[in-house]
Amino acid sequence: MTNLNTPQLRLKFTKAPEDGLLAALLLAFLSTAGLFYVNLGGAFLSAFVDGLGLSLEAAGKITAANKYGAALGALLAVFSTGRLAWRKVAYVVLISLILIDLTSMHISDPQVLMSVRFLHGTFGGFLVGTGFSVIAQTKSPDRVFGVLLVVQYSFGSIGILCLPRLVAMYGYGAVFSTLIAFSLITLVLVPFIANYKSPVASTSFAVKPISWTSALPFCCALSAIFAFQAANMGTADYIFELGKSAGLDLKQMSFLVSTANWIAITGAVLVYMLGVRFGRAIPLVIGLLLSISGTFAFHWSDSPWVFFLANAVTGVAWAFLIPYLLGLCAAFDQLGRSAALAGFVSKMGLASGPMIAASVVGDGNFDLIINLASGGLVLCMFVAFFPARLLDSKKTVEST
Repeated sequence: MTNLNTPQLRLKFTKAPEDGLLAALLLAFLSTAGLFYVNLGGAFLSAFVDGLGLSLEAAGKITAANKYGAALGALLAVFSTGRLAWRKVAYVVLISLILIDLTSMHISDPQVLMSVRFLHGTFGGFLVGTGFSVIAQTKSPDRVFGVLLVVQYSFGSIGILCLPRLVAMYGYGAVFSTLIAFSLITLVLVPFIANYKSPVASTSFAVKPISWTSALPFCCALSAIFAFQAANMGTADYIFELGKSAGLDLKQMSFLVSTANWIAITGAVLVYMLGVRFGRAIPLVIGLLLSISGTFAFHWSDSPWVFFLANAVTGVAWAFLIPYLLGLCAAFDQLGRSAALAGFVSKMGLASGPMIAASVVGDGNFDLIINLASGGLVLCMFVAFFPARLLDSKKTVEST
């Protein structure tokens, strides 16, 4: 009897080198797709106000539900790191995100939409947490996180500029079409990412990455990320509504905010260039002082120039600081789980900022939102300095 060998069709993709700019770009797309709506800033929230006619509070709660779902997904990623193949996770989650966004386009009831967006956030947060755990395996996570911010701000700026016009022309479904497009691009890029393998293979998964002696500084680093993200997102989600209340035109604001976002990319580029050459403590303090100043300047948003400068300064500081904060957490272990846990805390901050803002905004109480955000950034500066200085000192001792 003759054996017939049936040929199998296998697609082979040339993988990018594990380190370098190309690798960082691919990992940036992987870690952005699940949470790209955050980078659309206030345009995402305003799409529900202008496209669906929802109140500021209802729109804020929908965006917050999306981010709370992301926090849940990021938490699940902490436990899956080292157990699930990250590439297969990426394929499944990206396809799920596309299907959920397609469903969201046909929902107009705010309560139903809130539930669906929470589900979307859960899948997206799981993908972002998984991406962060992979980034932790690279030689310089801080620099990769810097490239991540470049990608987020670049595409986010395009979205902020175009989305209000698209919503006016095609309705709120335009925002979900934008998210679908980014997920499709990422889906195409996944096969080219290098075969990163977590050192926590299944046989050693029980090893604890964080020792008791580093628990306190690690918790401080996580607290800093939460305060930073909550403070920034509390104002960012309402930035267009803040501008409207100050008498600015929507078209003018779209141009100003998107231009500020392009300028903000310089913060992330600076991180890629500097790395941790000067440690993390000094860059964090300098960046947070700028962020506090820029945030407080939103009190004078009735001036288009002040509105623009406040967006530019906070944008540069955001793009500069979050890579260092995430890299700070990733430095506590090489297993990827501390980075995934930082992703969870980051999403909790991103969700809690708009939720707090939604609870106090009323008919337009933006001054209180600005004051709360400024206070959150001051808190972040104090709790971030301790773990950053500790790791900087440890690195100095090891190098001598």
